[in-house]
Amino acid sequence: MKDRISIAVHNGIADVRLDRPDKRNAIDAAMFEAIAEAGAQLRGLRGLRAAVLSGNGAAFCAGLDLEKFGQMAAGDDSMVRTLKVRTHGDANLVQHIVHLWRELPVPVIAAIHGVAFGGGFQLSLGADIRIIAPEARMSIMEIKWGLIPDMGGVSLMRALARDDVIRELTYSGRQFDGQEAVSLGFATRTAADPRTEALALAAEIATRSPDAIRAAKRLYNRAADATQAELLLSESVEQQALIGGRDQIEAVTANLEKRAPAFIDD
Repeated sequence: MKDRISIAVHNGIADVRLDRPDKRNAIDAAMFEAIAEAGAQLRGLRGLRAAVLSGNGAAFCAGLDLEKFGQMAAGDDSMVRTLKVRTHGDANLVQHIVHLWRELPVPVIAAIHGVAFGGGFQLSLGADIRIIAPEARMSIMEIKWGLIPDMGGVSLMRALARDDVIRELTYSGRQFDGQEAVSLGFATRTAADPRTEALALAAEIATRSPDAIRAAKRLYNRAADATQAELLLSESVEQQALIGGRDQIEAVTANLEKRAPAFIDD
C-alpha cells in the first residue's frame, strides 16, 4: 500500500492521499488493492472522526492506468475476466474501492484538483462531500475507450444529478470544470485550495458528537433506496438511540456551560 497510498492520522482525522504523482494517480492493479487496504485500515481505526481523500501531485486521479487499456485490448487482463465475480458483498473489487468510502462509518471529504477522469471521477463520488478547485476538470471518460462507467458510479450519480445530464456526460465523455460540477450536483463547493478546505471541514466535523455524526451518515446512506416509511422509522430509531447517550449528554452540557464539548472515544 505504501507506494500507492499514504495515510496520516491526527486528532481523529485521516489524511488519505493517492500517491502516484508521476502517473497523475492513475489506477493500476496495485492502486486498486491499496485503496481497498486503506479502507480496511480506516475501518479499524479507534477514534476516527473524519477522513479526507486527495491526490498527491498535479491531479486527484486521472482514471485507469493506460496499461490497463492495453491489456483489455489484448484480452489478457485477469480483472476483466472476473468482473462478474462478487468479491466484496454486492460488489467486485473495482466497485468496492468507490463504495467503501460510503461504507466507512465517518464522513469522507474528497478534495479534487487537477483532473478527476473516468475511474477517478467515480472514486470521488464515493465521498460524502466533494470540494473542488474551480479550474479542475472532470469527465465520465469511459466512452473514449469504448466502455461504460462500471466502478459503482452509476448508482451514486443518479442521486446527485438529473438523468438526462448523466446520460449526456456519459454518451459524450465531455470535460467540465469545477464550477459546472457544482452546478450539476457532482461537487459540493469550489475552493482555491480544496485540500486545505477539506481538512478544515474535517476538523470542524471532528468537534461534533461522534455518535450523532455516525448516525447521520447511516441515515443518509439508507435514504438513497429506502421507502418513506422505512426512512421515517430509521430517523426515529437512530434518534432514540442517541437521546440520553454519553455523547448527547456531553453535547447538551457543553452548550449549556458555554464550553467546547469533550467527547470520549470508545
